[in-house]
Amino acid sequence: MKKSMDVGSPHLRLSKRSQVVVIVDYGMGNTYSLQSAFKYLGVETILSYEPKQILKAERVVLPGVGSFRRAMENLKKGELDATLKSIVLEKKIPLLGICLGMQLLGKSSTEDGFTEGLGFLDYPVERFTSECDKSIRVPHVGYDTVEVRENSLLFKGLSRKVDFYFTHSYRMTSEGKSYISSICLYGGEFIASFEKGNIFGTQFHPEKSQSNGLLILKNFMEWKWKVG
Repeated sequence: MKKSMDVGSPHLRLSKRSQVVVIVDYGMGNTYSLQSAFKYLGVETILSYEPKQILKAERVVLPGVGSFRRAMENLKKGELDATLKSIVLEKKIPLLGICLGMQLLGKSSTEDGFTEGLGFLDYPVERFTSECDKSIRVPHVGYDTVEVRENSLLFKGLSRKVDFYFTHSYRMTSEGKSYISSICLYGGEFIASFEKGNIFGTQFHPEKSQSNGLLILKNFMEWKWKVG
């Protein structure tokens, strides 16, 4: 599918004071593109596997490519599962999960056998199946259209239908309605993104989605708790 340049010509660089985001470096993500995208926005990035450093962060991104089971094993090995729960639930630090990183924020996955996730959302992760649509190819790779729901914070400045870059064989099923900010249709409906308080997730790769994705990252960096 042809990619969209839906944003037009937005002012993508952050106008606030210099900001820093910590990217969790647990051996399961290609961080170069992500660092480059944040650099374009004027955001300093720190790669870290150290709980103490992550706990001091103002914003945290959890990337991910590969096996759900291995990813959870790596997080637990470094005690990062507890660290992420602390920053999200206690310190209320904004967290963005990308691709596998988003899936890890869910309830569980069947990839490489049943594995429990971090449990911030009660959504399971399952593989695309040909039973949904025999014409689909797995993995789901390339630009595809997401349908954005009203009042999304991540998609501020974007239209209700916009294209992003995907590459995945597993997806969060969208049986419920709570916290879903966008969906995608590919052999059935799945969650393309969610927003739950200070927790955000995108199944697509904003860092590989050109202007549309840069605006997603900018909106994440500018998000703050509403007072009252």
